[in-house]
Formats: sequence, structure tokens, C-alpha cells
Amino acid sequence: MAHWRIGAATVTRIEEQLGPGSFPPQQYFTGFEREVLQQNLHWLLPHHYVSETDALITSVHSWLIRTPHHNVLLDCCSGNHKDRHWWPRFHQLDTPFLQRLADAGLQPEDIHIVMCTHLHADHIGWNTRLQDGRWVPTFPNARYVFSRTENDFWDPRQNPAGADDPARRIAYADSVLPVIEAGQADLVDGVHALADQLRIEPAPGHTPGHILLKLLADKGGGVFCGDVIHHPLQIAAPHWNTQFCQDPAMARATRRAVLQHCADTGAWLFPTHFGAPHVAAIEAQGDAFSVRFVEPGVSQRPGP
Repeated sequence: MAHWRIGAATVTRIEEQLGPGSFPPQQYFTGFEREVLQQNLHWLLPHHYVSETDALITSVHSWLIRTPHHNVLLDCCSGNHKDRHWWPRFHQLDTPFLQRLADAGLQPEDIHIVMCTHLHADHIGWNTRLQDGRWVPTFPNARYVFSRTENDFWDPRQNPAGADDPARRIAYADSVLPVIEAGQADLVDGVHALADQLRIEPAPGHTPGHILLKLLADKGGGVFCGDVIHHPLQIAAPHWNTQFCQDPAMARATRRAVLQHCADTGAWLFPTHFGAPHVAAIEAQGDAFSVRFVEPGVSQRPGP
């Protein structure tokens, strides 16, 4: 079980799956440049790229943030038994995700807050689980925090333009709507204090209402960026989007702002899809950035 420590908070990675993704890099990234990949192979291998098959390694995991007063679970992966027929990697899974949460020392009842950076299917699945033939909130004592803008975009009742998209309709119906109907959802706008030293900020571009979470510290801290950044290659090439980014210009601007914040403050980057060791320290390097991975077990020490 991989842990990192920032001040009084402990961050633990809860894995759902890890391995080669479904798309080659030229299909995954828009604006892909093969020479950039080649220039960075020395640090991409072996945890982030498989050269023999030209495959990007991606992870799907949640971040468990334990503060002195709250247990926060950020982004809930794909979930078990979900109909995701349009995407085989996420379809009808049966993973030991909850056992891994137990291995970290917590049961679903121990989670106080669940936050979703956005409502794509691989970030909301464990919001609910199948019980007696119906979807119910997995974490019965938690408040689930969603961006109001994001929810309004994905809810087919409020935005009928997406109602004909099965990926959108099915995922919302089985992983978001049951939480709302159970009265456990909190919809937030703008900058929002979550708990202790945790602050939500807007991070649009990948989706219209995408948000991120900052763990604040006098120096350093952490940024839980969701899909603002999908793969470590985007640190070297922040102008690359993925095919899934809905507003390309906004996604690039948000990505660069997040990376610059990490470079300026020393905050660690906690992405949702990076391969091992999953956490990154960022340094500015000309028009781009460089990465130093932070191994599990490291504690962030505040500077002078």
C-alpha cells in the first residue's frame, strides 16, 4: 500500500487497475509528436510506456486523504458490475477495490467525504454498488461533492442534448443519480473550502465543470488534478490534449496553470492516471516542465 505524507495529512493510493491503455499515443494525444516521446524514453520506461507495443501505461486509482478530522476519497474509479459496453477496459469489472480500501485500514462506513473531479465513467464508478438489484451509495455516511456545473452538464434531465449518448446516460444513472436521490450529494460552485486544509478550485477544459482539490500547506502541499493531466508525457508537452478533452484551449490553459503552480510552490502533483510511483514533483523547464517522481513513504518537509 503506497502512502505519502504532507503535514498532518496522509495520502494513500487505492488501486483499481494498472496497465497498458486502450489507445496508442498518436490516437490518445491530439498534436502528438513522436520525437517528444523518443526524447523522454529514458524516464518513461518502464512504468509509463511499453516500447515493444507502443502502449502508454495508465492507472485507474482513487486517492484516500486522511486528515486529523476527515477521511476523504477522491475519484471513485470505474466500479464493479457496471455496464460500460462502449469501453471494454471498464465493462463489468470485478475488482477487489473495497478490499484494498480495507487494507488501508478503512471500511466504506468510515469515509466522510467523496469528491469527484468530474463525472466521466472512470471517476464515478465506486460512488455506488449493486445491492439487491439496485444501485446504492457505496459510502453510506459520506457527503458526495460534485461540481454543480459538471452535474448540470451530465444530467440528461437538465441537459437533454446528451440524453441520446448511452455512455453519458448510463453512467450518470448508475453512479451519480442514486447518490443524489439518497440525499448525499453536495453541489459546489467556484472556490470551495472542503475540510481542514482542503480547497476545491475550478479546473475546466477536460470537461465543462471539472474541479481539482488542493491540500494546502505553508510551503508545498498537494494538487489532486483529476484529468487536467492524464499522462506524465504531458508534463514535457503541456500543449498536448487527449482526445477526451472537450474544450482544447481551456484544457491547455488549465494544465499549464496547474503545472506552474506546482513548480512555483513545490506542491506535489497527485494525478489519477499516472503509472508508478504515481506522484510527481514539477520543475519549470523553458516552455515546458520536468518531472521528479516522489516515491511512496516520503514525507513532504516544509521549507524555511
